[in-house]
Amino acid sequence: MAILRRRILTLPDNQIDLVDKKQIVSIRLNNDDRAGIRMTAARLLVRESELYRFAVCHLLNRLHKLHDDASIGSDLIPLFLEFREEFNNQLSLKKHQLFKIFNGRTPPQNKFVAMADIELLLLPQHSVRQRLHSTQEASGHKDASTEIWLKNYLYFKYQLDGDLINMTAEEPILIDND
Repeated sequence: MAILRRRILTLPDNQIDLVDKKQIVSIRLNNDDRAGIRMTAARLLVRESELYRFAVCHLLNRLHKLHDDASIGSDLIPLFLEFREEFNNQLSLKKHQLFKIFNGRTPPQNKFVAMADIELLLLPQHSVRQRLHSTQEASGHKDASTEIWLKNYLYFKYQLDGDLINMTAEEPILIDND
């Protein structure tokens, strides 16, 4: 069980907001995950509950753009590229859910994310590569790595801050064992 901490604030008219009160949260874990938590907590010499709180805090910090009202539309693309595999495997998000996450707050036209690009975030890697091959806009950003190709294409199309990655597959190094 994870316990979240909240501060208590006094509001006008003697209303109290429970902001610092700890809440008990129940989660279901499979045996392997539970064993992993126990082993990790033992290795770190901390209680399991501390490790759960750390994991929740760490995840919330990594997902900070989702609880930032100013992050809308294409601002969320870097986050979804970073967590693409985890979101797909663990949350099974559908394209209409992602469309609402990206565009539900009516972003300005320059931040609107097209459904075709949202679908790219949900496809398995081999399908992403096929779709990028058939997308004329993406051909100028082709890379041996599908993930890099996808990132470069989306960063360029939506004019996102960050460097485009120029990587090509390295040739194997031959070692002569005389």
